[in-house]
Amino acid sequence: MNLPFLSREDLVVGVDIGSHAVKVCQLKRTDKAYAIVNLGSATLPDGAVDDGTLNEPEIVGEIISELFKNLKIKKKKVGFSISGYSVIVKKVNLAVMSDQELEEHIQSEAEQYIPFDLDDVYLDFQDLKTNVGDEDRTDVMLVAAKQEVVDEYLEMLEGLGLNPVIVDVDGFALENTYEYNYPKEGNVALVDIGASKMNINIISEGVSVVARDIVVGSRQLTEQIESAFDIEFEEAEALKLGHIPAEEKQEEMEEIFLSTCTQWVLEIKKAIDLYHANHPEAPLSRLVLSGGGSKVSGLVEYLASETDTEVELFNPFSNMTVNEKKIDPDYLKNVGPEMAIATGIAIRPSVI
Repeated sequence: MNLPFLSREDLVVGVDIGSHAVKVCQLKRTDKAYAIVNLGSATLPDGAVDDGTLNEPEIVGEIISELFKNLKIKKKKVGFSISGYSVIVKKVNLAVMSDQELEEHIQSEAEQYIPFDLDDVYLDFQDLKTNVGDEDRTDVMLVAAKQEVVDEYLEMLEGLGLNPVIVDVDGFALENTYEYNYPKEGNVALVDIGASKMNINIISEGVSVVARDIVVGSRQLTEQIESAFDIEFEEAEALKLGHIPAEEKQEEMEEIFLSTCTQWVLEIKKAIDLYHANHPEAPLSRLVLSGGGSKVSGLVEYLASETDTEVELFNPFSNMTVNEKKIDPDYLKNVGPEMAIATGIAIRPSVI
């Protein structure tokens, strides 16, 4: 949110720490666009990060440090995003106030909106300025993040000699990337499917109106394939993504796919139904998929059929320039969906 399209400030390096992998993206401003400087990812050990919590900060830190080294990234200012149980995103409707009055109101009344002890959270908010004309009420987006969880990330990154200057929320980072690549018009559901969680952010005319994290992800699909055929995790991943043919496994693969992906579709439909109930006059125009799980073979077609909505894979680099001698365009296209959150962080200036 508050995307500074034309900022000439120094940009941060975007670091997306998921439960399956760390993704890093470095951009720079050009006269008319962003240019891709560097990007890459590294797989994390199982359980090192779970539902947004750092279980193994030393191991994760070593992998991030090695990734920066391999990518030859010298910049120290970084941004990262958080999600999961430790973050609450809530939209509330309040009387129109000045910025100072709003801040005082939020600080004094936040406990009625946030189910955490306020002494234990970092609290932020943004007036979405949804009031029109003489309307005296506006929507305000509240974000509360548990201090303990955020501080663990800060401590880990600072221990690597990095300077974390931005903490974002996954859904808003995804929104930033989307807003850069598409005009602020129409009504769209952004769905990011990671290894262990799915983030849904529905945007209506440039404003986030439904935002939620759901604890389902593509790892469960891999594990079911792994168990069903008694194969290694890597082979199960390749089958899931369609990198190797299913052949005689096809029928059972379809059963696994339907049982798992039906659950994903149900969660997405719940969010869409909530949106339509509150915005019956503004139907959803399309669904944009990102995250590693979005590349599951056949998912785009299945989701389009089940929701009766246009579905597309998100390419966060579609309006960015790249030196094709340094970064292979085919690689860029392939990793695009899973780099969406890291890219959304990377377009933020290091001084807000």
